[in-house]
Amino acid sequence: MANEDKKDFNAMLHDNKDMPKFQIITDKASIEKYGGDRMYFAPPVDYDTIMRMIPRGKVITIGKIREHFAKKSGADFTEPITAGVFVSIAAWASYQRADDKTPFWRTLKANGELNEKYPGGVMAQKEKLEAEGHTIIRKGRKNIRYYVKDYDSVLFELS
Repeated sequence: MANEDKKDFNAMLHDNKDMPKFQIITDKASIEKYGGDRMYFAPPVDYDTIMRMIPRGKVITIGKIREHFAKKSGADFTEPITAGVFVSIAAWASYQRADDKTPFWRTLKANGELNEKYPGGVMAQKEKLEAEGHTIIRKGRKNIRYYVKDYDSVLFELS
């Protein structure tokens, strides 16, 4: 996101934008990719609610949160683009608050990858995760990325 210092992320977090809602998609490639045509949109605050549930020493991926919302709502899948945006909004909203923080650093991208769009970037997230006992590994030569080692063994299970 750009101009983070000029945005009120807590207001954005609580702007539901007519969500939750469903949409039926008709694009055959998307239907095949996501396993159905019933797409769910969760409001930003719902992502924050899930992110707050993740205890110290555990992690979750955005994909697992999306799966949880789809299952809970009866949809085939949860829209992926807004999911990434709303997770970032939750992170920045927490960063802007003096109290009542959301442990956003415990929410990872696919395959346990750290999220460069969080406050402080990958290095800040890396520091917080290492402080909680996770090992962070670096992959790549030019396009360097960071991952939680064996993240799947410390995934938090949503019921």
